[in-house]
Amino acid sequence: MTTKSIVHKEIIVKGRVQGVGYRANAKHMADLLGVQGQIRNMPDKAVWILAEAEEPVMEQFLSWCRKGPAMAKVTEMEISVGPVQHVSGFTILH
Repeated sequence: MTTKSIVHKEIIVKGRVQGVGYRANAKHMADLLGVQGQIRNMPDKAVWILAEAEEPVMEQFLSWCRKGPAMAKVTEMEISVGPVQHVSGFTILH
């Protein structure tokens, strides 16, 4: 039996990412890929994401995050690595 390595990333997405369906679309993509985590709008108009997944899946999710939904315009992403928290599901926080 092989053990799959889960990675934990905190992502700040900047640009036109609020009011364009970014969070709902990110949740949909996370659910499709099997990414666990949370997402919320920040007061500074950025979006914060906590994501946990196996490395190849995380790369697919990060690739989507760099583009976002059709109306979004991502100008910058800050990604930091942290300890795995074993989050369950993918939740939109308000």
